[in-house]
Amino acid sequence: MKFLVTLTKGENVYIIAKCPSLPGCLSQGKTKDEALFNIREAFN
Repeated sequence: MKFLVTLTKGENVYIIAKCPSLPGCLSQGKTKDEALFNIREAFN
């Protein structure tokens, strides 16, 4: 299954990953790859 994920820069060094179709599903990481990895973990 595929989900749209948005990436935005946080107030600190972190990148915020959110999934608009799953309310409350968000994660963060210091890099784009880390943020995407973490949001995939949140799906499971």
